[in-house]
Amino acid sequence: MREKSKFILATILDHVFPKAPDFFKLLTEQCLQVSHSVDDLVEFLKTGDEALGKQIKLDEHEADLIKMRNLRILNEAFSTPIDREDIYRAIADLDRIVTYCKTTVSEMDVLGVTPDTFIVEKSKLLQEGVDALVAGFGKLGVDPLSAADDADIARKAQRRVERLYRIALAELFKGDDYINMFKRREIYRHLSNAAHNMAHCANTLHDIIVKMC
Repeated sequence: MREKSKFILATILDHVFPKAPDFFKLLTEQCLQVSHSVDDLVEFLKTGDEALGKQIKLDEHEADLIKMRNLRILNEAFSTPIDREDIYRAIADLDRIVTYCKTTVSEMDVLGVTPDTFIVEKSKLLQEGVDALVAGFGKLGVDPLSAADDADIARKAQRRVERLYRIALAELFKGDDYINMFKRREIYRHLSNAAHNMAHCANTLHDIIVKMC
């Protein structure tokens, strides 16, 4: 009889105070999807493999599904282990990284732009920063303080992207092929915007760490 009473009480409490979703796991899963997209982008830029270009467009669809799932769970959650606004910001920024990966590939195709050294190097720095986000969000549930180093790595990668962007523009505008200049500048911008959202996500990761520790 006592065991039955405990079960009934536990059931009532679960309905009144439902268990918080594992947002650490959900955000890590989203980070891994972003990492997959960025890895595909780097390979595409290095090899020019059209199949990878198509895959990146499919990656965005998969990333959208994960984003929508995470937002739905966030909206329905009775409670969260960390600030709701931080979770929302992380979900949105991670998704925008994938969007800019797709935009980079789509506009390279439409504008007829081929990868140059600056484009490839910027994508590698983006990959470095996103890998750090994967590591950092993966540590939140077990060792959040150590994730601060990963957030810092991602921010530093973004700063290196911006420095490379300025160098690339200076080189690009030395010539007189103005059509090529404006086409390439668009691609440079998309990669810089991806890195900007990566850094914004790293800042959110750091905010979460500060609040947890």
